Amino acid sequence: MDFINDNIMKYAEDHSQEESKLLKELQKETHQKVLKPRMISGHLQGRFLSLISQLIQPEKILEVGTFTGYATLCLAEGLKKNGAIHTIEINEELLDFQRKYFDKSDFKKQIFGHHGDAKKIIPELDFNFDLVFIDADKSNYCIYFDLILPKLVKGGIIIVDNVLWSGKVLHSNLPDKDSETLGLKNFNDKVNADKAVETLLLPIRDGLMICRKI
Repeated sequence: MDFINDNIMKYAEDHSQEESKLLKELQKETHQKVLKPRMISGHLQGRFLSLISQLIQPEKILEVGTFTGYATLCLAEGLKKNGAIHTIEINEELLDFQRKYFDKSDFKKQIFGHHGDAKKIIPELDFNFDLVFIDADKSNYCIYFDLILPKLVKGGIIIVDNVLWSGKVLHSNLPDKDSETLGLKNFNDKVNADKAVETLLLPIRDGLMICRKI
């Protein structure tokens, strides 16, 4: 779903901080070599993630779903000097692509990649998070939220991507096989009713949910 026309989107990008040369290179190669390149966070959303991270200045960031690492690098821009971002990716084919760009960045020693099922990896991380970004398989968003919330510091932020899912979440009658849309609808209802967090859903790109732990 296009919430804003292309001209307005370009105007917004032109009047937002420019992405770095490395991020431009990463985005270009993603579109050239990776399937479903539209999954990348991109310029406007990337600057949003960077700004939130810089406002929080987190010591520990968790990212569920790395893809090619664009959002990872944007989130890393706000890390404290001794901070770290732990990012989880299930697709082994993307790991070398990610690492190439992580190693080119100023944050290469602060980025820790984990390969595998996030449902198994998150419980094994023995520290708390200041900032979390979820952009992975939509049918498991509720599970990720339940695993992450106890590990989120008070006042910590969870940002969740694709919560509008091209407008499909507006449909009341969905086939059982559409597990991703059903998962997102359940997630949106769940966090909106959860008294442990303050919630804001922003119609940025495909929808961003922001939750702050009270």
